[in-house]
Amino acid sequence: MNIGITGASGLIGRRLVDLALRRGYDITAFSRSPEKPIAGCTMRLFPKDAPPDCTGCEAVVHLAGESVLGLWTRSKKERISRSRIEGTRRVVEGMLALRNRPEVFVSGSAIGIYPDSGDAELLEEAPAGRGFLAETAVAWEREAQRSPTPRTVLLRTGIVLAREGGAFPLMRRFFRLGLGGRLGTGKQWMSWIHLDDLARLILFCVENQSIAGPVNGTAPWPVRNEDFTRFLASAVHRPALFNAPAFALRLLGEFSDELLGSKRVLPGVASAQGFPFEFPELPAALKHLL
Repeated sequence: MNIGITGASGLIGRRLVDLALRRGYDITAFSRSPEKPIAGCTMRLFPKDAPPDCTGCEAVVHLAGESVLGLWTRSKKERISRSRIEGTRRVVEGMLALRNRPEVFVSGSAIGIYPDSGDAELLEEAPAGRGFLAETAVAWEREAQRSPTPRTVLLRTGIVLAREGGAFPLMRRFFRLGLGGRLGTGKQWMSWIHLDDLARLILFCVENQSIAGPVNGTAPWPVRNEDFTRFLASAVHRPALFNAPAFALRLLGEFSDELLGSKRVLPGVASAQGFPFEFPELPAALKHLL
């Protein structure tokens, strides 16, 4: 099978490419800079304002998009929204233009689609929330659902823990300096997933013909922020004496809602389909990453 991947040079994309190549798949990597090769991949242009050429792709995995990390200025929010909504629209248009269309489209999404829900468990059928990220995710998924493929998977990813990028290296650095601590009260739930499990889950969705629709890309054991703090501090053998009060985090603007909101998201579909998580619990995941 030939798998087309957008965002193949990103954090998740790199791990997915490596795993897929080791499993014997052919990879077409779509890039804004296709002249920069990715080992083992056929490179194609991912234009900003035109559909990519998806010819020959039997599956398409769409991971490209502006990171949500950082201060949500007006321009940052525009980049987040445009890259996800318009980017997904272009990929779907590329598949619609084909006579021989891919069998499956796995489109990245985010657990930011869900509302702040306290201690309630959130499965894939939970309603969408309100606010910038939730409304962006709804529009993002709406574009993906226009896909002409027999199956479309909406992969709602939680906090991705990885050595190589994302938020974890910064958290690790702070905790190793003894500057780590809980966010706000620390009672809010954090739904996370190890990068290796996420890459394996994406291929699981490609390969498993009974999977379609929303899929929560999270580990089966989310933790409260205060427990995440305790586990990480213990793993790096440092105290966690500091905490960031909610009023200070609110200075980050709307992004603070994602830090302080509680989303206890469970991988209902993945678990029901028998996906074997390698890192279902946080302590083992942190040990592997450190």
